[in-house]
Amino acid sequence: MTAVDAGAGGTAHGGQTEEGIPLVEAPPAAVGLLAGDPQMLGLPAFIIGSFALALTLIGAQVPVGTYGAALSIILAMTGLGLLVATIWAIVVGQSAVAAVFGIFTGFWLSFAGLVLALDHNWFVLGTTAVGSIELFLIAWLIGVGMLTLATLRLPVAYTAVFTFIELALIFVLLGVSSASTGDLKTAGVFAIIFASIGVYIFFGSASVATGGKPLPLGRPIIR
Repeated sequence: MTAVDAGAGGTAHGGQTEEGIPLVEAPPAAVGLLAGDPQMLGLPAFIIGSFALALTLIGAQVPVGTYGAALSIILAMTGLGLLVATIWAIVVGQSAVAAVFGIFTGFWLSFAGLVLALDHNWFVLGTTAVGSIELFLIAWLIGVGMLTLATLRLPVAYTAVFTFIELALIFVLLGVSSASTGDLKTAGVFAIIFASIGVYIFFGSASVATGGKPLPLGRPIIR
């Protein structure tokens, strides 16, 4: 049994310290649905989808901008994985993690919906494909910009991820607007960078989850 201050919570027991402070038992470690780190699922789901999208932007294996090639991964792994991780984060009370994973669940699923709609001419989008993509990208530039600013009190690794996502979206927008494969490839490079930072963050979470020490993620920009 651990002696902690009564104001810190726990179940009270009889007996006191020599100073007259009541002894209380520390709350038990969470188990089952209330235990664990949602990043252990959410980060790999995000990383795998990001690398898949980056490769389509760069033109590896498929022509540049062949977004449909990555949809099976984006829908079955990234979208579904982030949705489960969001629910997990809500259950364990990690509101910030739940918000980020939930928002990116929306990003990946809406991206898949846009690609499918354009490929199959759903919602009469076929004649306004470029405008529809630009609208999508501008809306998410605003959303990711908001998230970037919200991470300034977090370790700088998280801010770096969102910054490179923002840069990738900017170059995708430029590439779509000007039909420039060079801009799309630049966006793919930025996507590889933010996915790689995500890998580093995941290794830190995995180290803690397996009994090791966390990896340094850098000091927050704003304290």
